[in-house]
Amino acid sequence: MAPEAGQIRIRIFGVLFILAFCVVAVRAYQLQVVEAPELQARADQQRHHVIKLAPRRGTIVDRNGSPLAVSLEVDSLYADPVLIQDPAATAKKLAPLLKTPQSELIRSLSAEGRRFVWLQRMMDPEVADAVRQLRIPGLAFVSERKRYYPQSAIGAHVVGFTGLDPRGLEGIELEYDRLLQGEPELLVSTKDARGRGLASAEAPIQGGASGHNLQLTLDRSLQYIAEKELARVVRESEAIGGTLVMLEPASGRILALASWPDFNPNLAGRYKADERRNRAICDVYEPGSTFKPFLLAGVLEEGLMTPEQTVYCEQGRYSVGGSVVRDHRKFGDLTLLEMLKFSSNIGFVKLGKKLERDRYYRYLQSFGFGSKTGVDFPGEVAGLIRPSSRWFEIDLAAISFGQGISVTPLQMAAAIAVIANGGLLMEPYLVETVRDADHQVVRRRLPEVRHRVISEKTAAQVRQMMVAVTEEGGTGVRGAVPGFQVAGKTGTAQKVDTVTGGYSIDKRIASFIGFVPAENPALVIAVTVDEPQGTVYGGQVAAPVFSRVAAQALNHLNILPDSQVTTLPVVSAATEPLPDLAALLPVRTPADGLVMPDFRGMSYRQVLQAMERQGLNLKLTGSGRAVEQYPHAGESIPYGKEAWVRFGA
Repeated sequence: MAPEAGQIRIRIFGVLFILAFCVVAVRAYQLQVVEAPELQARADQQRHHVIKLAPRRGTIVDRNGSPLAVSLEVDSLYADPVLIQDPAATAKKLAPLLKTPQSELIRSLSAEGRRFVWLQRMMDPEVADAVRQLRIPGLAFVSERKRYYPQSAIGAHVVGFTGLDPRGLEGIELEYDRLLQGEPELLVSTKDARGRGLASAEAPIQGGASGHNLQLTLDRSLQYIAEKELARVVRESEAIGGTLVMLEPASGRILALASWPDFNPNLAGRYKADERRNRAICDVYEPGSTFKPFLLAGVLEEGLMTPEQTVYCEQGRYSVGGSVVRDHRKFGDLTLLEMLKFSSNIGFVKLGKKLERDRYYRYLQSFGFGSKTGVDFPGEVAGLIRPSSRWFEIDLAAISFGQGISVTPLQMAAAIAVIANGGLLMEPYLVETVRDADHQVVRRRLPEVRHRVISEKTAAQVRQMMVAVTEEGGTGVRGAVPGFQVAGKTGTAQKVDTVTGGYSIDKRIASFIGFVPAENPALVIAVTVDEPQGTVYGGQVAAPVFSRVAAQALNHLNILPDSQVTTLPVVSAATEPLPDLAALLPVRTPADGLVMPDFRGMSYRQVLQAMERQGLNLKLTGSGRAVEQYPHAGESIPYGKEAWVRFGA
């Protein structure tokens, strides 16, 4: 062979060798650097068996810190079918303990090619202990967290419940599911090349993070009072259901939200969807005469009438649009106050004509009807008010006394709060604060004003008229609370017959809505009773519920009757000394068990602190800046230019 041919062959092999080396080097770089993370993950997957466990869900507490929903550590049982020597014998031992059919257990324990099967999750402790005592190879436990509701049915319609995951299925659990959920823990075990070793010991748990914790505006004690009294009236009146809403008119905080029928969220699967539904937010009804204060507010705001003017009420019978409107009594001339006090349908039909349909419709929209309140709760409905362009004469008449429209109980409570707080529509809410796993506040909800509906003057006029409803001769006298002025309104509305499409002859919604104390409202309470039997009128069925709930709530909040509250002027700044308080405050003697301190020369803050130490209530009126909330001083509720300060628990 010629030397030149040999050289050429050597060069060709050299080039091929270099190319091969480059290919190997590139592939090695690709495997060891570029694809290394993915390949490592594949290796881990082959070497480890990973099962996601239920995440550590955050807690839910009421505004005082009482737990409403917590997560408890419980045992879950799993098996490695490869290590189960006798599936039939094992199933026979487990079936009576797990209360699972033996045939089902045999199928699970005999699963070919499976190295992990759940047998029972979130077991009762005594059942887990009994299984442990069997000492069966191939069975193991892992700790999971089960959702538990320590207050049982109290607040169930608000809190809601979770599934086995656990993911929120209803209520606050659903609305704030992403915040509550947390990161799931991982059950990880190592296997050899033949897949052995999963259940040789209980597998370790890795990762996971707790979800956020929620503090609600609900007060557990007030919720209990509301649910107890609602259940009582439903039972005594043989009604099919009912609702009760309690909120702070100045802030929109919902203190209690009760629906009947009730349910136990720990056993949610045993109840029908109808029993678990929050009727106060998700159901609508025709409000009847409780709707009249809103028409009255519109008439006064527009200056169409003054409180002293009268309306002729036609002696109890009035023809409108081919139909006849009737009153429960024959009335002649009535002032606006008397029309509300005696609940004259005819009088309000005439007020509706004065306000006219377009303006009336705008006021109803401004009060929040026909749209959602914005409450942080799933499934809220908006109710229904047809556009005024579609109102005939009889429609205007019917809507003037609360028929022909649909509202939710929460909408009614939020709307009546406008009259209670001086004319502002507040957005109701249920979650006050969100805290992380270290209990640091990450979100705090503040009261939100949607808009002004009516002036303070108009709100004050309607408040005074509503007080007359609960005084002697008024339709809501049974809603009165001893020691307090109550502003309220009764309602008895016909229900729509789903068969005929007209109004039912014998089915009614009895309701009462009001606030207390009337001049410095701390609470708005709305009560509805669905289809009471026998006595059906709101003043007889729902008003007593308001009275009982309000009396207990005021006592719980340490709000004293008007006769036991001292009135002082509000000063312009917290550091400004008050005027000669010795002349304004009564002096308690040692015989009373209390000596009033000398307030002369004290600052505003010092007065509040001194009153707190003495266990007294202080009612502040007049002009000046809103009252601040001080530590351990209860809660101040500012509205307009006045505020009520409560001390104590």
